[in-house]
Amino acid sequence: MSSSERPSRRDPRLFRATVASSTRLTPNMQRVTVRGDDLRAFPWRGYDHWFRLFFRCPHQDRFHAPEVQAETWWKPYLAMPDEVRPYCANYTVADFRAESGELDIDVVVHRGADGQIEGGVAVWACAVEAGEEMALLDQGPLYDAPADARSVLLVADESGLPAVAGILRSLAGDPARREVRVLQEVPTDADRRDLTAPPGTRVDWIPRADPHAVPGTAALAALRAHDDVDPRGYAFVVGEQLLAAEGRRHLHRAGLPKDRITFSGFWKSDRHAASRS
Repeated sequence: MSSSERPSRRDPRLFRATVASSTRLTPNMQRVTVRGDDLRAFPWRGYDHWFRLFFRCPHQDRFHAPEVQAETWWKPYLAMPDEVRPYCANYTVADFRAESGELDIDVVVHRGADGQIEGGVAVWACAVEAGEEMALLDQGPLYDAPADARSVLLVADESGLPAVAGILRSLAGDPARREVRVLQEVPTDADRRDLTAPPGTRVDWIPRADPHAVPGTAALAALRAHDDVDPRGYAFVVGEQLLAAEGRRHLHRAGLPKDRITFSGFWKSDRHAASRS
């Protein structure tokens, strides 16, 4: 998908919906399915199509949707009083069914040192009940492989797994035949899942040997061992910020042009800073 095919942000649209169900997909991933007539018109483009997720905070008695009328929607959103301003986070469309107006959201189940679920979205996803109101703001895909890319390399920690799964599913339906390789880190071996992918795709699952290791470090180590870079290929590196930034740096040094690398830090671990202090 080229940049010219991405949706315009000049006329953003908010899609209202309600929670239909919430189920544990793997030991460390929760799937929330939302449904609404609005979603029948959601312009899903496949790949790693992402959106801004809005839902009610625990201290609020009901959901108040933000006003979205221009590119600068975030200014009035931030100006909303704490009593009504909804929680906002960025997520990838895990799956979409236009005919029923349903959209799936896969959320990593983060746990603290005491084993309790932590993080605003994880707590919400694991406790939310059917009927809860929420909303989505469409943002389109990040994936931007050049039309002449001879190969595709996807690298991610578990926060990027929904994006990787979506990209592989879209590539499976693409008539262009490219060599595709995936370096996918997951918390445990049980967090692997079946993926729809083009024939011949190589998927290297990388379960973390150390449950206390910062997510993304294992995928980054595997990527640094990957020196056979096709300068006419394309790479997509997402997840913890260090994985994204250092992964891009390694690939560029190995010979992949910067304009053939999409990278994004989906989140940032404070343990990296602590380890350097």
